[in-house]
Amino acid sequence: MLAVLDEVAAKPTALARPAAVRSGPLRTSSWKAALVPIALITIALLYVAVALLIPLVAVFVEAFRKGVGHYFTSISDPEAWSAIQLTFTAAAIAVPANLVFGVTAAWAIAKFDFRGKALLITLIDLPFSVSPVVTGLVYVLIFGLQGWLGPWLQEHDIKIIFAVPGIVLATIFVTFPFVARELIPLMQAQGREEEEAAVVLGASGWQTLWRVTLPNVKWGLLYGVILCNARAMGEFGAVSVVSGHIRGSTNTLPLHVEILYNEYNFAAAFACASLLAFLALVTLVVKTVVERRYLASQR
Repeated sequence: MLAVLDEVAAKPTALARPAAVRSGPLRTSSWKAALVPIALITIALLYVAVALLIPLVAVFVEAFRKGVGHYFTSISDPEAWSAIQLTFTAAAIAVPANLVFGVTAAWAIAKFDFRGKALLITLIDLPFSVSPVVTGLVYVLIFGLQGWLGPWLQEHDIKIIFAVPGIVLATIFVTFPFVARELIPLMQAQGREEEEAAVVLGASGWQTLWRVTLPNVKWGLLYGVILCNARAMGEFGAVSVVSGHIRGSTNTLPLHVEILYNEYNFAAAFACASLLAFLALVTLVVKTVVERRYLASQR
């Protein structure tokens, strides 16, 4: 027995070799596994660079190609300034309207059971599936001069199509799912226990909404408003149909950029487009801040 132990002790490398052999494939497999996330991250970064960063940089490069003076002259042009004002006006009306609708619809869907609930959810998702151009054509069919309500509107000197009200209506339609769709999952995940406890303690419906429901979803609400505002300012298709492209009157900033580009006024077109790009960057920064605040509050 002692002889066998001495022989084993004298040959440690013979016992160590299998472990070394086993560790080789493990190191190789772990190295290959590390290549997978590296490859995926590289592909994602290249795609973002080609599809997003390079075009974004190109917009600002072209905007300042003729100098800073020409840039500010282009964006301070009366027609450009009118387009900027109309863009902010449409967003300033559409976003609060969708905020009220989104909170109301999300609260009803998440906290109550009623007939037509599935239909309401389907209608909220409708603007995601309908082309904005089709939306504009529907408004023309309803409010246009030859539309269903056109003669009555003309008799009462009310302008919807080819005027600011039509632009606002089209903007509201294409943006109203954003707030509701952000709030519905949050409210459903939170359940009804806190609201039911508030009611038991004597709180009214509005008190429950303002003091219990909304504070719990404030970050999701702000996130939905940010997305809604970004879409409202950048909307093109529906607004293009109902606006009539009246320069200095019914052109929003995206429509003004299209007109300048079609007239081969590239410097002015990219100057105005850079404003939209800048607004998009500001939106992303605000969205990132909101997400970080939300994660910090969760911790």
